[in-house]
Amino acid sequence: MRRKLYKKLLEWKDSDNRKPLLLLGARQVGKTWLMKEFGRNEYENVVYINCDEEPLTRNLFMNDYDIDRLILSFQAISGQSIVAGQTLIILDELQEAPRGIHALKYFCENAPGYHIMAAGSLLGVTIAGKESFPVGKVDMLHLYPMDFEEFMEAAGEDKLSDLLKLHEPSIVSPFSPKLTELFRQYLYVGGMPEIVLSFVEKKDLAEVRTLQSVILEAYRKDISKHASKTESIRIGQVLSSLPSQLSKENKKFIYGVARPGSRAADFELAIQWLIDAGLVYKVPRVRKVALPLKFYEDISAFKLFFLDVGLLGCMSEISPASLLLDTDSITECKGMLTEEYVCQQLIAAGFTLYYWANDRSSAELDFVIDSSLNPLPIEVKASTNVRSRSLTQFLSVNPDIGGIRFSLADYIRQERLTNYPLYMLPYYFSNGEIFGMP
Repeated sequence: MRRKLYKKLLEWKDSDNRKPLLLLGARQVGKTWLMKEFGRNEYENVVYINCDEEPLTRNLFMNDYDIDRLILSFQAISGQSIVAGQTLIILDELQEAPRGIHALKYFCENAPGYHIMAAGSLLGVTIAGKESFPVGKVDMLHLYPMDFEEFMEAAGEDKLSDLLKLHEPSIVSPFSPKLTELFRQYLYVGGMPEIVLSFVEKKDLAEVRTLQSVILEAYRKDISKHASKTESIRIGQVLSSLPSQLSKENKKFIYGVARPGSRAADFELAIQWLIDAGLVYKVPRVRKVALPLKFYEDISAFKLFFLDVGLLGCMSEISPASLLLDTDSITECKGMLTEEYVCQQLIAAGFTLYYWANDRSSAELDFVIDSSLNPLPIEVKASTNVRSRSLTQFLSVNPDIGGIRFSLADYIRQERLTNYPLYMLPYYFSNGEIFGMP
């Protein structure tokens, strides 16, 4: 399977200023596979050590950070030779080895010739906690679930994917029924690599749900293992409330939905734990749609989206028929999964997301992102209905701003508002840039 982040790994390998690399991302997004695949293709040999499974790493970094001793230890544990510049050293689940993350500082300062990658499903939590972090001494990349483009290619639809890369809606339009079908499959399957591979090979919808349930249970075990009992309960309450939060017309996170009578102070730490673990995305509200959006952030209001659209569907117990057989709209989900999809694609594409809502009316912009000259408002529709009351009204009083709508309808250009099919999204947004927008 092709992962877009592979290109970034090549840039890291060839960089004159290369530092040890921390690959961040939630459990099961494909970090281990990507590191091993990269090492297999780009290096003479790979030394792989899982610090969660290998007991010899428990005290490996405790006494000192002597590089020669550590390199000899890596060789002894793995049974592999290590040659600077020719061997990729992979330290998986590094957060499980005390002082392991801090040890990367000394590789950066004293032995930059060694190529080291480290990863872990809870590295973000560890970094945000008590672990000493080597600021400025490591490179960091974030791996997310597969986006729709990666899903298309994994499904063997390379030719269709190549057409979408041309950014010519008129060429793509005849293939819209097929692309919409693939999009619906993605809503059900999601972007977790193991699940995508299973679906591509077997086309077994029941197995997809089983694998999704296994991953969700693994997340719950991680929470109970690494958070206090009180925080585990609160983290679980936040997660369990997400389907209810996102199925509301107004998707602003309401603490009382997670637990009746609750306030912000009850769940702030739980939400931050989930963000650090990479399990949720926080999308703050802005008071004003103007650049820079960060300047107008309202910290008291936000939406919370889940890591992956397929896992959210599993949590919500959405039937495959409601996603795969409906020819027009996903009425049962009330836009929940399509908005989750858009959020997931934009986050993976490197964008910081916001939303805007008017407290004095029901007007709301689903997402707002920074673009080159003006903020870009984005509306999401779960059907072919392209009426956009909130966005149309907003554009009418903001003549210098243009907007985008993503829906199940084909490409439609309407002065300063353009509709794009949902399946086009990852082909127009990448690495924090917008491509091919007329």
